[in-house]
Amino acid sequence: MAAFETNRMAAAGAGVGLAGRLFAAFAAWNDARVTRKALSRLSDRELDDIGLSRSDIDAISARG
Repeated sequence: MAAFETNRMAAAGAGVGLAGRLFAAFAAWNDARVTRKALSRLSDRELDDIGLSRSDIDAISARG
């Protein structure tokens, strides 16, 4: 009988460490930045076509 299970999946985020969390935070920030930039380049007409307004851009990019 084993003293521990060797086939147990690690809990989400377990063992990631500080570097992994920092990388994930940077990746999320960058994704939001890219989304915000792309939506900001659209005209008001194009935003209206997809059901958005200029005031929605920050909320959409923050959803991540």
